[in-house]
Amino acid sequence: MQYLNETPVASIIFLFTVITSIYAFNDRQLMGNFIFHPYTVSKGSKVYTFITSGLIHADWMHLIFNMFTFYFFAFKLEMMIGHWQFGLLYFLGLVLSDVPSLIKHKDNYGYQSLGASGAISAVLFSYILFEPTTLLLVMFIPMPAVLFAVLYLYYSWYMGKRGQDNIGHDAHFFGALTGLVFTIVFVPGIIPNFIEKLTLGIQYLTGSR
Repeated sequence: MQYLNETPVASIIFLFTVITSIYAFNDRQLMGNFIFHPYTVSKGSKVYTFITSGLIHADWMHLIFNMFTFYFFAFKLEMMIGHWQFGLLYFLGLVLSDVPSLIKHKDNYGYQSLGASGAISAVLFSYILFEPTTLLLVMFIPMPAVLFAVLYLYYSWYMGKRGQDNIGHDAHFFGALTGLVFTIVFVPGIIPNFIEKLTLGIQYLTGSR
C-alpha cells in the first residue's frame, strides 16, 4: 500500500505490465494483438500497439530484466518528478522509442517488436540526470551511472546501425534520449544539478576540493 500511496503511477504500470505479460505468455492471440508490427502500423492499423507492445514481453527473462530495472529506478523517479510527469515520461518513452523502428521497418512484413525497454530506458536516463554518480552494477562491475549512460548510448547506436540481432537497440537509444530531453524540459534546474553532482563526484574520486 505504501507504493500505491507514494508512487501510484509506477505501481500501476508495474503491476499491469507483469500481469499482462504473464497472461500473454499463454495467450498467443493477445500477444498478436498487442505486439508492435511496423508494416501494419504504417498502413494506419493497430496504432494502439505503440502502447500495448510495452505491456508484453517475449519470455520470463525479458520480463524479469525489464521489471528489475523498473523497480530500482521508476519508483524513485516518480517521487522526484511527480506523478503526472512520470506518467507522461513513460508514455512518451513507449511511443517515441518505437518511431525509428516504424520508419526503418515499415516495408518489412516480418519485423515485430515488444517489451518495455524503450520506456524503461527513458526512466533510467531521467534518473541519471538526477543522480549521475550513483553506482550501477553492470555485468557484476560497479560503474558510475554517467559512464554507463555514455557506453549504453554508444552501444545502442552502434548495434542498431548494424542490425544483426533481434534486440531493439533503436528503441533503447531513442528511449534514453526521450528520458534526457523530457527531464531537461520539464525539470527546471536539472542541468545545474547534474553538473554540480558530477563535479562533486569527480572531486571526491580525485581527492581535490
